[in-house]
Amino acid sequence: MQTSLRPLVFWPTFLILQAAVIASYVDLDAFLATASALNDAVLTNFSWLFSLGSLYLLIMAVIVYFSPLGNIRIGGPEAKPLLSRLRWFSITLCTTLAVGVLFWTTAEPLYHYMGPPASSGLEAGSSDAMLFAMSTMFLHWSFTPYAIYAVPALIFALAFYNLRLRFSISSMLEPIFGARVRHFGGLIDAISLYALVAGMASSLGTGALTLAGGAGQYLGGETSPLRLGVIIAIIVVTFVISAASGLQKGIARLSSLNAILLLILGVFMFIIGPTVFCLALGVESFGVYLDHFFTKSLFTGAAGNDQWPQWWSIFYWAVWFAWAPVAALFLGKISLGYTVREFLRVNLLYPALFASVWILIFSGTALYFQSHLDTTGGADLYAVLNDRGVENVLYELFRQLPFSQVWIPLLLFIAYISYVTAADSQTDAIGNLCTRGLTADSDLNAGVPMKVIWGVIVGVVSWVMVSFVGIDGIKMLSNLGGLPAMLIVLLATGSLWVWLKHPERLDTAQAGATHSSAAKDDA
Repeated sequence: MQTSLRPLVFWPTFLILQAAVIASYVDLDAFLATASALNDAVLTNFSWLFSLGSLYLLIMAVIVYFSPLGNIRIGGPEAKPLLSRLRWFSITLCTTLAVGVLFWTTAEPLYHYMGPPASSGLEAGSSDAMLFAMSTMFLHWSFTPYAIYAVPALIFALAFYNLRLRFSISSMLEPIFGARVRHFGGLIDAISLYALVAGMASSLGTGALTLAGGAGQYLGGETSPLRLGVIIAIIVVTFVISAASGLQKGIARLSSLNAILLLILGVFMFIIGPTVFCLALGVESFGVYLDHFFTKSLFTGAAGNDQWPQWWSIFYWAVWFAWAPVAALFLGKISLGYTVREFLRVNLLYPALFASVWILIFSGTALYFQSHLDTTGGADLYAVLNDRGVENVLYELFRQLPFSQVWIPLLLFIAYISYVTAADSQTDAIGNLCTRGLTADSDLNAGVPMKVIWGVIVGVVSWVMVSFVGIDGIKMLSNLGGLPAMLIVLLATGSLWVWLKHPERLDTAQAGATHSSAAKDDA
């Protein structure tokens, strides 16, 4: 099938990112002040909607799972799976939150343990603060974020494969608003693409800092722009080659390797670390998480004028929402041939359970060493966090354990593979979104040039930002896309309500007749 560039999607995002890079170079202080003011305005004025929206998506996923819609097969009754279940799960796990889970599950609980919300009345470093820290990790990294990804991905999968609509984010809205929404398809896709590319550049920049921190332990010296540039170039070249090789080869193989390495790392930490403490604290904290689930999910800090939710929970919801629409394209694309219920298990339940076990092990271990400094004589991880940054906490934690000289180099490699795997899938989705003419019957491959172009763009933007602006600047750029992306996702859930009432509309034969011209109208 003939494909070509979608200019209304490609050029706005490209030009906005270049303008941001130039603006930051011309007047860095003004750029940061503007981005910070806009970011604060979004998080302050819409904190209630981010909190409510994220909880709504999780409830929506539960409703769909237990409804008759759960029996619908993505692609129709005769559709054959694109991937095996195990490979599908490994791709889903490693291309969504695995990068963040790897490093933040050791650093973030230290922040909450030593600096709980002012309005909570908890004493820093107390047993109650420890329970708060662990239960908050379950909130931020398990069921809610995966629901934010899974629900729009499911909507796209059913719209694309069952209704035979375009490979576009606007297709998720078409069952509600009809074909007229196609006139705005380019704009909707461009907004979503901007949010993802800025977020991807932020993630790549964070990854480069993490790897530079690890490499610095062997090479010595400071983390310079040159070192960051070399690391980013290596990551970009690797994920572009992988994305160009296609789903079944590059992405699938890297994800399988990544999942195996994560499993080995988790088992090692569980056996060698403070196992009994982690199990006891994890179970107790998970109970606190369940007991206070709705309170924690909807905590905005308004009553006590507490900024903590905007710094943490609402900030995370904005990040997940910013990434969700374009991530939905990739997760939806690889789900062909499975039922809705299987989709929700593989994209929500199983990864969330994996993340919960990971939190139990790694967050529990970090809190153990921080709270037992007097007896273990180990490093003060909270001091490491404040003095040397997030990227050094996990490495320092492993130094407290046996065989650290073996595990730290392996940890560096796992971090590298994790970042490459995540960037791999995102580049694939970005390339497809910018390409006209992709349908459910095509090979869904945007071609190598498109993936190379976006790989280079993301690499250059992340290098400039992380070297000369700082990671916070580009994170704020990404978050600004969180509000429109959230509105798109929340509107798209209307399609699920339509299908819950009329599941027969997902019949592929009927849909094919109704939407036979959908691909021709590509923006």
